[in-house]
Amino acid sequence: MTEDGGCAWIFGDDINTDQLAPGLYLKRPIEEISRHCLETVDPNFAAGAALGDIIVAGRNFGLGSSREQAAEVLRHLGIRAVIAESFGGIFYRNALNFGLYAMACPDARSIKAGDRISTDPEKGTIHNLTRGETYASTPLPSELLKIVQAGGLLPFLEKMTRREP
Repeated sequence: MTEDGGCAWIFGDDINTDQLAPGLYLKRPIEEISRHCLETVDPNFAAGAALGDIIVAGRNFGLGSSREQAAEVLRHLGIRAVIAESFGGIFYRNALNFGLYAMACPDARSIKAGDRISTDPEKGTIHNLTRGETYASTPLPSELLKIVQAGGLLPFLEKMTRREP
């Protein structure tokens, strides 16, 4: 759970992977791809996103191609979680694999731009600290929580292989 909360960035329905990680920049380093994240939807997002901020969106967040950079750029920009009414399936798994909480919440539209949000993915709760409201989301299964808490799938696997039998 994020105690201080992150600032909510609000996006609508059908945010696709090309908007998150534009194809024109995919062969460039993640730092450069990140500078163009969501620029066609909110030109100020990449420069304004801060460590711990949270994206809140409508239906089908992350639909489109399987490009893993779509989740990676959000982590690179410091985004802690994405809260959406629903997710594109491949993006959802890529988000978790990159250590980014992805929380499905039917009440996502109740959150407004700039609201301070804290999350508890284990319990499936989202706290709007600005409005004093709590929303339910689908709790993440414990095995997926372990992956995200480790910082993503690769750090999780590295940690697992270092363990003694």
